[in-house]
Amino acid sequence: MLVHPQIDPVALSLGPLSIHWYGLMYLIGFAFFILLGRYRIKRNPNSVFTNDSLDEALFYGVLGVIIGGRLGHVLFYQFSYYLQHPLQIFAIWEGGMSFHGGFIGVFIAMILFARKNKLPWLTVTDFIVPLVPLGLGAGRIGNFINGELWGRPTDVPWGMIFPYVDELPRHPSQLYQFALEGIVLFLLVWTYSAKPRPMGAVTGMFMIGYGVFRSFVEFYREPEDGFMGVMTLGITMGQWLSLPMIIAGLGLLIWANKKPIKQEIVVKTTGKKQRRQPVSNK
Repeated sequence: MLVHPQIDPVALSLGPLSIHWYGLMYLIGFAFFILLGRYRIKRNPNSVFTNDSLDEALFYGVLGVIIGGRLGHVLFYQFSYYLQHPLQIFAIWEGGMSFHGGFIGVFIAMILFARKNKLPWLTVTDFIVPLVPLGLGAGRIGNFINGELWGRPTDVPWGMIFPYVDELPRHPSQLYQFALEGIVLFLLVWTYSAKPRPMGAVTGMFMIGYGVFRSFVEFYREPEDGFMGVMTLGITMGQWLSLPMIIAGLGLLIWANKKPIKQEIVVKTTGKKQRRQPVSNK
């Protein structure tokens, strides 16, 4: 059986300053966001985004990810623990971020960003969501390095022992999530968004894809206590939180495909972007 390498969670120490692998994975995720976003802007001169507005969206998104992700973890998964150790809520470098909480946080952040820039919210999210999965994958590598979110006991040949948990071989579920939520979801959403789609369709596809992949992996991941420490009906908290994502994604995809495809055409004069004119393509 394989044994978890028990990597030191601190990647680099500079005097009193410690740089954790988990934080580095988030930085890598944000770097993917910028690089992929600028590639899409370059490939599509009619994009409603510019490099400057992409940077601004990242700023909003970082706040949404950190605040929403941490509060989601606290409320959805370990509420009783943090109720007894409230100062640990701020120890983000030790891990403990909820995707679903982060999703809600980014949802709110993108509404604020869209209003500030007078853009349709779903136009913003359709551009943003293909840039997200590789960052999610980087985060799962951070989970693996930290040795958190381990899998259920198994007898498969690639079962891995996590010595700080017990001596049972377990599914390396963090790597399953890296593969599905990071690589496969990226290929799915990036490929789907490569062609013109009705507003909201790409966002809906992302929600369905993530919800399905996460629900699948939950069968192999050690279940955590649900909200307020309660597990119900044998369904994990991750599956409960993914179910509304799948339903909402399906509804959004159906609604979007009943609408014409709209492309934002940016009129350029003297090198400056001016009034946007929506054009419908049946």
